[in-house]
Amino acid sequence: MQIHVVEPNETLNSIASRYNISSAIIAEANQLPNREQLVVGQALVIPIFGSFYWVQPGDSLWAIAQKFGISYQELARINGIHVNHPIQVGMRLYIPQRPKRNGEFLAYVEPRRAGEVSPQLESAARQASPYLTYLAPFAYFPKRDGSLDPPKLNRFPEIAETNNTSLAMVLANQEEGQFNTELVHVLLTNEQIQTTFLNNIVSEAKRVGFTDIHFDFERISGDDREAYNDFLRRARDLFHKEGYILSTALAPKTSTAQKGEWYEGHDYKAHGEIADYSLIMTYEWGYSGGPAMAVSPIGPVRRVLEYAITEIPSEKVMMGQNLYGYDWTLPFVKGTTARAVSPQRAIQIAAENNAAIEYDTIAQAPFFHYTDQDGKQHEVWFEDARSIQAKFDLVKELNLRGVGYWKLGLPFPQNWLLITDNFNVVKK
Repeated sequence: MQIHVVEPNETLNSIASRYNISSAIIAEANQLPNREQLVVGQALVIPIFGSFYWVQPGDSLWAIAQKFGISYQELARINGIHVNHPIQVGMRLYIPQRPKRNGEFLAYVEPRRAGEVSPQLESAARQASPYLTYLAPFAYFPKRDGSLDPPKLNRFPEIAETNNTSLAMVLANQEEGQFNTELVHVLLTNEQIQTTFLNNIVSEAKRVGFTDIHFDFERISGDDREAYNDFLRRARDLFHKEGYILSTALAPKTSTAQKGEWYEGHDYKAHGEIADYSLIMTYEWGYSGGPAMAVSPIGPVRRVLEYAITEIPSEKVMMGQNLYGYDWTLPFVKGTTARAVSPQRAIQIAAENNAAIEYDTIAQAPFFHYTDQDGKQHEVWFEDARSIQAKFDLVKELNLRGVGYWKLGLPFPQNWLLITDNFNVVKK
C-alpha cells in the first residue's frame, strides 16, 4: 500500500488519478466523511499492491533499490527499464510489495461498568476482529476475597468466535477506577484467597470460552515483586494444565532498577521466563494531565523495547500502541486535562479549523495547532498512517511478537489496512 500526504491544492480526484485508482476506493478505505474537504498534511492510505516512488534529485536506481530492500536488477526488470538506463527526476517507479511476516495483534475493548454496551463499541469490535489474534474485554476486577467483578461482555464472545479471534480474559487490580496496591498485595500474599481467586478465574474462563488469561496488575509495591513472580508461576502451571495461555501487561521500563510505583513490581526477566507473552505499555508519554507532546514518540518507545528484549525473548514481546491522541488547550496549566480524540476526529478538527497537519520526524507523530471559537490556542497530537507504519517497522526490526492496542472505539481505519499490508495476522 501507498501512504500519500495531501499537498496544497490537491483533490481526491487528482490523487486518485496519480495512482490510477478510483477516488471512491480511496474515500472508502480512509473513511473520509467529506470527500471534498481534504486537509493539507493529512496521510491517506492508497489501497494498491506495492507502492510507487517518484525519483528525487540525487537518486540512482541502486540507491532506490537499497531503500526498499530489493535488488536494482529486479527493480529495473519490474519497471521495464535497462539497469543502465538513466532515471529522470519525477519518473515514477513501481515498488513491489515486500514479503509479509506473521504477527499477533491484541486489542482491549472497555465496556462501561454501568448500563449496556453501546452498539458503537460492539461495531468497533466486530470491524477490528478480523485483524486481531486476541480480543480483550477490559476487565475483570478481583475483590479482596478472591471473587470477581466481571465486565459486561454482551456479544464480544460471539464476535470473537465468528472471526476466529481468541478471547482474552483481562484481570486488573482496580478499585474505584484506580489500580490499587493494597488489593494486589492481598491477592499475592494470602494463599487461601489466592487459591479462590485462581479457581474463580478458571471457572469463568471455562464458562465464557476465554483462551488467554491476561494479568494487568499495576502499581505493585517493589516489596511484592517476588510475590508477583511466584503468583505468576503458580497461575501458569494451573492455566497450562487447563489448556490456557498466560500473558501480562508491563509498565514501560528502560532498566531493571527503575524506580517508581508503576515500575518496581514488574520484573521483566521473570515475566519473560514465566508468561507466554507480555504486552509492554509503550504509550502515555503525552498524557491527558501533562503538557502537549506525542503520546508514543518513537525514540522512547524504541528505548523501552530495546531494553525489554534483553530481558524477555523478542518473540514474547508485544508493543503497546495507543489508538487515540489528545487535544490540549494552551498554555498548559498543571491540574488541567487534555481531551482524548481518535485519529479520525483529530483530522476533522483540523478540517473544521482550516489547520494544516505537520509531522514531527523525530517523534514520528503528526500534530497541528488551531484557535477555537473562544480565541484559545490548541495543540493536537495523534496517530496517522505514517506514525503507525513507523511502529510496524520497529516491530519487524526487533522481531517482536506483535502489537497490543488501547483501545477499540476510537476510529483509525488506516491502522487496520496497514496491518494487512505488513503482516499475516495469526489466528489461534
